[in-house]
Amino acid sequence: MEENWKDWSLFILKKLGVFILTLFVLSVLLFVLERACPGDPLKAYYGGALERMSPVQKERARESLGLNRPVAVQYVSWAKNVAKGDWGLSYKYKRPVKDVVGDYWTNTLALGGISFFLLFVFSMWIGCWCALHENSPGDRLLNRLGVAFSSIPGFFIAMLMLVIFASELRILPLGGVYSYGGGGFADRVQHLILPVLTIVLGHTGYYGRLIRDRLTEETRKDYVIQKKASGMAPAVNLRRHCLKNARPQIIQIMALAAPHVLGGTYVAEMVFSYPGLGLLSFQAAGDRDYNMLMALTLITGVVICAFNMIAEIVSARIDPRTRHGLEAAA
Repeated sequence: MEENWKDWSLFILKKLGVFILTLFVLSVLLFVLERACPGDPLKAYYGGALERMSPVQKERARESLGLNRPVAVQYVSWAKNVAKGDWGLSYKYKRPVKDVVGDYWTNTLALGGISFFLLFVFSMWIGCWCALHENSPGDRLLNRLGVAFSSIPGFFIAMLMLVIFASELRILPLGGVYSYGGGGFADRVQHLILPVLTIVLGHTGYYGRLIRDRLTEETRKDYVIQKKASGMAPAVNLRRHCLKNARPQIIQIMALAAPHVLGGTYVAEMVFSYPGLGLLSFQAAGDRDYNMLMALTLITGVVICAFNMIAEIVSARIDPRTRHGLEAAA
């Protein structure tokens, strides 16, 4: 028992070590690439006044923002401040980055959280139904629809939703998070429908098919065939045995869905002008708002890496064979 606990603790520590190392490498690459991109971050800070500044004034402005120092020195200074909880000043908003992010992150959490929950529910339903009706006309139709929708870019689906429901039918708002003069719960829900629908439509078929394929593999195993021969109904067999044994793989499949949902959330925010981290990231990239862009990109990286790490740990806890496989792969 004690040896098992030591192995389990070592496994978690290894995953945490990989998590921290990944974020460190990501932060270095992002920091270097941002400063190698064309554009002047002073434009975001001073706006049109930058064109009226003399070369000496511009150099002083860069010095005051620390932009004239070597990249390595800038990174070390930035990393020290982040370790203290200071993400720096947003060049565009002239406010601390964490304050600006604090105004937006709840909108992204609502959109992404609802979309991920619905994606999980519909993917599980499609996967289970198709596994029970393998090779039926309904199974083939759902698989083809899933492939079709997953092949369409997210922004195109979003534009299609805008044209149909907002422009032509005029039953849903064009974008934003609230209507002008609104702010109630019903108004908030109306503004979420099209972005959520865009994300769910673009990913449900693909992940439903992955779950379906995993469950159909399980239904062909000997123990399932024996249960079926003994008179157990296929739906009961699937619920009691197949789903239970396929849980680690299903968890990993849905962990893979997290970065796709997050990416879809960012695309939907830009198309629907939904004030969240995705729209903020797009604006920060265009304005060369370095501190804001670093914070948002690292937040995205943390979410994706955390989902993958948690999925691996949960899967290993459910099925120890998964842990041994992950350790062998590492």
